[in-house]
Amino acid sequence: MTQAAANGATYTVGGRPLAPGLYLVATPIGAARDITLRALDILATADVLAAEDTRTLRHLMEIHGIALGDRQLVPCHDHNEAAVSPRLLRAIEEGKSVAYASEAGTPMVSDPGFPLARAAIAAGLPVLAAPGASAALCALTVSGLPSDRFLFAGFAPTAAGARRSFLEGLKDVQATVIFYESPKRINQMLEELSQNWGEMRHAAVCRELTKRFEEISRGTLGELCSAFKGREVKGEIVLLVDRSAVVVDAADWEAALETALGTMTVKDAAAMVAEAYDLPRREVYQVALKRGK
Repeated sequence: MTQAAANGATYTVGGRPLAPGLYLVATPIGAARDITLRALDILATADVLAAEDTRTLRHLMEIHGIALGDRQLVPCHDHNEAAVSPRLLRAIEEGKSVAYASEAGTPMVSDPGFPLARAAIAAGLPVLAAPGASAALCALTVSGLPSDRFLFAGFAPTAAGARRSFLEGLKDVQATVIFYESPKRINQMLEELSQNWGEMRHAAVCRELTKRFEEISRGTLGELCSAFKGREVKGEIVLLVDRSAVVVDAADWEAALETALGTMTVKDAAAMVAEAYDLPRREVYQVALKRGK
């Protein structure tokens, strides 16, 4: 099956026709080619298209040679999602496939789509994802910060009191914390974090990811605060901050080691305690040797 685009290009659809359901489609955060073949198939064959920004989706489809034809393209954003959702759910109940795309990235990751998806789930309708670009994950992969555990915090509140409480609650999280931030507030954010979380915490500011002027700035919060101070910043920004250093009480891990030595070999006890308390294995092993005699 082939769909002809208005500019003369065509997109050839692969796979079977779409079954009824809600399809959450991830779209590029910058480079238009950062979209999956499956996402293109869904955009080419869905009975109804819904989008956070219909102009952006139209443009993306034109780039890839996908014609809208006589299909509906429904605006669905923060201001009208509650009102539009019942209409889209009815279409699914009538046996139609509905594709939803946020303006950029993955729906529901600081983008609309949650009320629609939740309503579809509550109604017992199929909800499927066509995964793809996400600014948060893209930034995590290039930040140089630990990716074994991370927390997506989205945008910090703008009101001073709520913002202070929000950041304080994340200060000691044992994971890389990922924020989205406005270019108008990145300087303020870096200053606040440097003062309250400690200027030696490692961080990364990722700007305009996958776009022409992509920029990745890495360093401590103090260094980044100085680098961005007074600078006029433009574009979409992801800010990542490394987990806080945990101060481990020696009495705690030594007591755990003593208990472990009662049932385990010196080597196994040392390995378990070192991993549990994030300590150098050699250091714990030396203590275990002395106690295991």
